[in-house]
Amino acid sequence: MIFNVEMETLPREKMAEIQLERLKETVKRAYERVPFHQQAFHEAGVKPEDIQSLEDIQKLPFMKKTHLRENYPFNLFAVDMKEVARIHGSSGTKGKPTVVGYTKKDLENWAEIVARAICCAGGEPGDVFHNAYGYGLFTGGLGLHNGIERMGAVAVPVSGGNTPRQITLIQDFKPRGLAATPSYVLNIVEEMKKMGLNPRETSLKYGIFGAEPWSEEMRVQLEESLGIKAVDIYGLSEVMGPGVSIECHEAQDGLHIAEDHFYAEIVDPQTGEVLPYGQEGELVFTSLTKEAFPVIRYRTGDIASLNPEPCKCGRTTMRMSRIKGRVDDMLIIRGVNVFPTEIESVLLTFKQLAPHYQVVIERDGALDRFEVHCEVTPEHAGLVNGSDSGALAALIKQISHDIKNTLGVSVVMRILPPNSLMRSESKAIRIVDNRNKSQAVI
Repeated sequence: MIFNVEMETLPREKMAEIQLERLKETVKRAYERVPFHQQAFHEAGVKPEDIQSLEDIQKLPFMKKTHLRENYPFNLFAVDMKEVARIHGSSGTKGKPTVVGYTKKDLENWAEIVARAICCAGGEPGDVFHNAYGYGLFTGGLGLHNGIERMGAVAVPVSGGNTPRQITLIQDFKPRGLAATPSYVLNIVEEMKKMGLNPRETSLKYGIFGAEPWSEEMRVQLEESLGIKAVDIYGLSEVMGPGVSIECHEAQDGLHIAEDHFYAEIVDPQTGEVLPYGQEGELVFTSLTKEAFPVIRYRTGDIASLNPEPCKCGRTTMRMSRIKGRVDDMLIIRGVNVFPTEIESVLLTFKQLAPHYQVVIERDGALDRFEVHCEVTPEHAGLVNGSDSGALAALIKQISHDIKNTLGVSVVMRILPPNSLMRSESKAIRIVDNRNKSQAVI
């Protein structure tokens, strides 16, 4: 390989030394070059020289997404614009977009991080790689693209959408690797079946899926549908983009963090207190090598846990659990905290159901009513055409029982005909909130 993979097998003590050295440099850089960080440090009563151990990071203040929006567009950059090589950002659907910048060195580091991630997922130089993440301000498409080329694979920059074309290119180009959101890959599988094709007969061997939480049951669906190894990748534009962490194809047991570039913590979402390894909380990242846009203790809003134990694949890097959900996507159903992925885990155990669902919240007088809308597969369409109401009622009863038994909540089940729910070409819409007149979609 032309990139450094030794970092993935370093003893933890050595990794900690590298992280501390880079943390000190990052904190100093942010303090000296970004007025926001200097003010935040002053308010917290901390200076760069106070950071003498990794534990001292807890003295530093948090960054939040609101800070990015308040400093829109470039006030958090630590370099002059003439040193910025690229800008990415969010879609800005909930206000001003969050804007991040990259120097040439940042882009080189990012490409190497992603190249290492693809190898971790089972990729090899020479692979044809079908990249169905969106290109543009979103970091997914270009982030994966540069990593694909860096590791010596062949990038097919198809981007998202136009599902028939996706299928044609998969048939004709015979890629070994695939990257997309898991919900969109399920749409591709569904379209293949409609065309009379067998999704298991493609050339694909592994898939790298992310940009939305997905369950182990969804992994089973993807692997069985396509005959591939499906791994989870994690990243967000504020921290870097895709490649911050990824599962290895050998174990698929937690996502290996690129610890030489990012320092991870888990904190209590309410108090900000750092939680011990293994305990679930909000994922926090500090960048260790970013030049243009350093982030200090950035609260991602994602719920996960950390595991420092070595993996059976041989890597010693810290592993994070798969994302359970987002703090702001957590549903409180009659006092019980529930994430959509937990409902997904139950639904996908039923062979009669397609892997498409939504949690719909309605106002019922003074109370909220939670409905779960899902579809039957085409093979079981008879359940909802009125020919066997008894079987449908029995299925609803069993699903409701399993959700109640597993999650401790009662929901109203709506089982729909095939293709009733809206399909997405990027991130799936899992929560629909109809409690106000605007019928806001979360």
